[in-house]
Amino acid sequence: MTREKLQELIGKMTLEEKASLCSGADFWHTESVERLGIPAMMVSDGPHGLRKQDQEADHLGVNDSIKAVCFPAGCGTAASFNRELITGMGEVLGEECQAEGVGVILGPAVNIKRSPLCGRNFEYYSEDPMVASEMAGALIKGVQSKNVGTSIKHFLANNQETRRMSSSSEVDERTLREIYLAAFEGAVSSQKPWTVMCSYNKINGTYAAEHKEALTDILRGEWGFDGFVVSDWGAVNNRVPDLEAGLDLEMPASGGINDEQIVDAVKEGRLEESVLDRAVERILNIVYRFQENRNDSAVFDRDKDHEYAKKVAEETIVLLKNEDGLLPLSEKEEIAFIGKYARQPRFQGGGSSHINSHKVTGAWDVVKDWGNITFAEGYGDQEDVTDEALIAEAVEKAGKAKAAVIFAGLPDAFESEGFDRSHMGMPNCQNELINRVAAVQPNTIVVLHNGSPVEMPWADQVKGIVEAYLSGQAVGAAVVDILFGKVNPSAKLPETFPYKLEDNPSYLYYLGEGDKVEYREGVFVGYRYYDTKKMDVRFPFGYGLSYTTFAYSNLKLSAAQIKDTDTLTVSVDVTNTGSMAGKEVVQLYVSDVESTVIRPVKELKGFDKVDLQPGETKTVTFTLGKRAFAYWNTQIHDWHVESGEFRILVGKSSRDIQLEETVTVESTVKLPVHFTLDSTFGDLMQDKKAREILEPMMKLDMVGGQEEDSDVAASAISSEMMEAMMKYMPLRGVLSFSSGKVSLEQLQGLLDQLNA
Repeated sequence: MTREKLQELIGKMTLEEKASLCSGADFWHTESVERLGIPAMMVSDGPHGLRKQDQEADHLGVNDSIKAVCFPAGCGTAASFNRELITGMGEVLGEECQAEGVGVILGPAVNIKRSPLCGRNFEYYSEDPMVASEMAGALIKGVQSKNVGTSIKHFLANNQETRRMSSSSEVDERTLREIYLAAFEGAVSSQKPWTVMCSYNKINGTYAAEHKEALTDILRGEWGFDGFVVSDWGAVNNRVPDLEAGLDLEMPASGGINDEQIVDAVKEGRLEESVLDRAVERILNIVYRFQENRNDSAVFDRDKDHEYAKKVAEETIVLLKNEDGLLPLSEKEEIAFIGKYARQPRFQGGGSSHINSHKVTGAWDVVKDWGNITFAEGYGDQEDVTDEALIAEAVEKAGKAKAAVIFAGLPDAFESEGFDRSHMGMPNCQNELINRVAAVQPNTIVVLHNGSPVEMPWADQVKGIVEAYLSGQAVGAAVVDILFGKVNPSAKLPETFPYKLEDNPSYLYYLGEGDKVEYREGVFVGYRYYDTKKMDVRFPFGYGLSYTTFAYSNLKLSAAQIKDTDTLTVSVDVTNTGSMAGKEVVQLYVSDVESTVIRPVKELKGFDKVDLQPGETKTVTFTLGKRAFAYWNTQIHDWHVESGEFRILVGKSSRDIQLEETVTVESTVKLPVHFTLDSTFGDLMQDKKAREILEPMMKLDMVGGQEEDSDVAASAISSEMMEAMMKYMPLRGVLSFSSGKVSLEQLQGLLDQLNA
């Protein structure tokens, strides 16, 4: 529907009808206006499957939803680093939504993994904003190609479940821009999601639903968002100020209470009716966009979609360790499968994204009829209770086999929406099982089912570690294909696995005090912290092994020197030097050689996944613009590049850089400078104009005529000392050390001249 027709329709509505459209009709539908033929639109939870509830509705998945297909969760899909694959997943989800009459699927979720403890990390993509934004953009592109909307969430700085409806995320401006806003920015700007979901929490003391700077100034004004903003379910705190700030749709229904507040505010002159009209227009624009593009021939083919879920899972499983080339296993050898998750895999997280899967394939389902695979339960339903009988059975079967594969990880009781983890450990019974099996079976492999990093006290005792993440309902088939070499693993970690929780940069401040959570680590989130500190980690960001090998060569830059208004083209050749076809994730990082601001040692600025046959070489190309070299400058409230050298680093992970070159970038923006009597000589001498004016003054005797040629003086006052003292002395210091040769009036005149 055109904007003119929408406005004409809104003009026919009563004040009460317009207010009613700004909140849900129930848990999953927008309001309709039958008198004017305005339809309702259904929304449904995602983002890795369709959780459509037909009967009793709830937000946390307590009541049953329709049978659907569970794809890998965000923790896994991000590990694929494959935009095209995730776009395809989005297309499948969009088709399912069309078949079920769902206008908007609630996802993707792009919140940064600030700490491994966040209970909802399984749903989120990465500790890196570029990975989060790019993978989210790929999913949005796929879903919306089917004329179904997405709802990128949870905007903004929503990084814990504890007190999520009342806590205030205290984040400085630069950190917000470089880390937390950046995760949303690229996806919103490039893919234009139909809706954005605002979070529960406060941002620096203001609820997200009431945060005009975030919802209007940045989201719409800077990024060009043109859909509607919807609240997270129950995130509305003060309906009229929320509406003014840019929150259009409240979900779920408020029983008319908040609608009445809007009506009263308009009647009493506290709210301009044009603000209400604007929100209604945004909502109806999306309602009719879906309504007018319904695909009546769309089919929800669950079995076909299950196969695509398997394809996605194959690229979300990360090979972390493969000592002595133990993997892939032989299909003819005697193998012991151990652990409850071999039969009943943990393949998704709990809460609002929980899918009622139409079928689930466990690893044991695939191999149970092979004849050479045995199974032992290993641990029981009481997830953290060691069962000696089960362990004894597992040890016996492992000892008789050529290799043992232990399926372990985190149970639902350890990580879920609604609460945060209290530690980074796995259940004690599983750790004990792994240790006992590894003691009798040197060829032990651990397959992990978890949504976020875990401590691995047994890592040195096993030869293989496979991170399956929460890879959807087809995870068992995908794991078996990787274990036995039918599929070459190609996923990489979208987050760092530290050795222990205490290593994490947010450890001391994570849950905050009361309702105040300070993000004191600033921009040093994830690998930005670990790599800058040169801290040992269990597995670094971007890490993942393959059954083949890759060589990097011929790194080329399009120029040795550019302006910050130019673009730099970077190309590198990648060759499959092994004997098996495989995919490699090529990662490009940028490092500022010398910066006047505190910056991470390197930051990811590009990645691409390339598919190579044995012996094949392909050229991977990246294009870098200003943002690749910039930091957020709080003085000018904009992105800024400092003139200087930048290292272009290309490699296999943040810790495995294969090639590097250097480019010089010249800034075209001169930062405003204002000197005072407190400005140091060192800072003044960095400015060309100031240097010319001050050079005569620098020749004054600043040590009061003290003899410096005696041995005592020379030993007490070195040239290095004098140089440092001058560098860090404020301009006002001249009054104390010039023996009256310079007056305050002269200094003030100097400042006037410098600041002119």
